Amino acid sequence: MSLEGFEHRKVYRRQGDVELKEIVVSINRVTKVTKGGRRFRFAALVVVGDGEGIVGYGLGKANEVMNAVNKAINNARKNLYKVSVVNGTIPHEIEEKYGASLVFMRPAAPGTGIIAGGTMRMLFSVAGVRDVLAKIKGSTTPHNVLKATMKALLKMRDAHQVAKERGVPLQKVFNG
Repeated sequence: MSLEGFEHRKVYRRQGDVELKEIVVSINRVTKVTKGGRRFRFAALVVVGDGEGIVGYGLGKANEVMNAVNKAINNARKNLYKVSVVNGTIPHEIEEKYGASLVFMRPAAPGTGIIAGGTMRMLFSVAGVRDVLAKIKGSTTPHNVLKATMKALLKMRDAHQVAKERGVPLQKVFNG
């Protein structure tokens, strides 16, 4: 995944520091046909997060499902990012594209819940986003949807970040 420019948001933690929730997004069986018959391998896509704005995802491939899932979890734990979550929702509306997948996200009022497709729903739940309206347009391939959603979440900035970047007080951001 190309996340250039977001290295400053990467979270480096020891695995014992925080309890991470893990969700398997998809398991894909890949078949290689050889002269001796078919050989099956598995690719697992996993999202992990602490429910408070730290989230990551990983891909693992192996000859058995459990080995693929374990590799994916280890990969996801090595690539954790901090995303903006404000009062259980996202700070602002955003649209992002990755491959043929286009994702659209909008903040929602408290109590709305996660209104999103399967792959996005899993990512939001481990990230700690409780209220959001989201839509997938184009391809719904789990890999591309996950990468587009992650890219969008990393581009989001809350009012405190904007004020800090501009070097102005928080009130001036809202009053112009």
